[in-house]
Amino acid sequence: MTKCFSFAATFDRCCRFSFSRAGLKSTTTDLGDGTVMHCWVPKTYKPNKPNLLLLHGLGACGMWQWSMSISRFIERFNVYVPDLLFFGDSYSTRPERTEQFQAKCVAGRTVDFLTDRIAHDSRKTDSDQHLTRFAGVLKAQGVRKANVVGPSYGGFVAYSLAAQFPEMVEKLVLWGAGVCVDEKDLEDGMFQEKSMDEAVSTMLPQTPEKMKEMLKFVFYKPVWNVPTCFLQDFIDFIGMEHLQEWRALINASFKDRKISTLPKITQPTLIIWGEYDKVFPLELGHRLKRHLDENAQLVVIKDCGHAATGGELKEMYKRMQSFLVDPLLSPEKANQTKGQKVL
Repeated sequence: MTKCFSFAATFDRCCRFSFSRAGLKSTTTDLGDGTVMHCWVPKTYKPNKPNLLLLHGLGACGMWQWSMSISRFIERFNVYVPDLLFFGDSYSTRPERTEQFQAKCVAGRTVDFLTDRIAHDSRKTDSDQHLTRFAGVLKAQGVRKANVVGPSYGGFVAYSLAAQFPEMVEKLVLWGAGVCVDEKDLEDGMFQEKSMDEAVSTMLPQTPEKMKEMLKFVFYKPVWNVPTCFLQDFIDFIGMEHLQEWRALINASFKDRKISTLPKITQPTLIIWGEYDKVFPLELGHRLKRHLDENAQLVVIKDCGHAATGGELKEMYKRMQSFLVDPLLSPEKANQTKGQKVL
């Protein structure tokens, strides 16, 4: 029997309607050399509002990550929601899989990809000139400075963005992003998984049974019992054509990673962490706070895992808004927020 209804496709249409109603439009930027990035941008840019870049973690796309909360930010910011490479409608034929490459495509000098060819060939094409004019999605949109929010894998990209383009990032929010992980942490038993292959298998489920295991892994409180048909529909909808690239993205985030070589960023940074995060244990949040010292504050969400639902999610958004909007937010004021502790 042919399937005639898709819950995932219906949810996707609702997300698109929500984004459009919030005042965003879908755009695609050709960065050249086989790299294309999709991004939701303001239909009407408001010069009196600050800019906000919302990145996403591992999942379908940026729209799915932020669809339930886009209205919380749209009133105060010019909001930009890109799909990172190999998610949604963004892709690249280039071999790079690092968060540094992702950050350059969001905001950086993608013209560097063609430096050698252009330098030795005086016959520039229209495409080359286009690349020289548009160097990254944000620059193509005329964005020169923005606040940045990065959950989980998106936090790796956000941190790299702040390190590579300090003049572009005003404030940074990192949500459960283990950027302070050291490759030896896996061997030392910090994680439940015993190997990278096991970690990748957990985070990139390909069957409903594996997806149920993943949901138990990322949430602290039991989630609703999602029917198997719903999970299979989701897997079918997002597809697995980029599975190899997703694996490479995760591996690149850990390979040769050392705390001693992690650059120190200087932007004001809010670190948000679930108390019982199994994907990136809370120790990594404390480690990042020590690494950034006075430039950062750490907020721990009680009774919360790597992903949040209900009240925990609302508290996260409230805390992010307070940090991004109120430049004088003190730890004492932040500590008044229910369900949180500031360290």
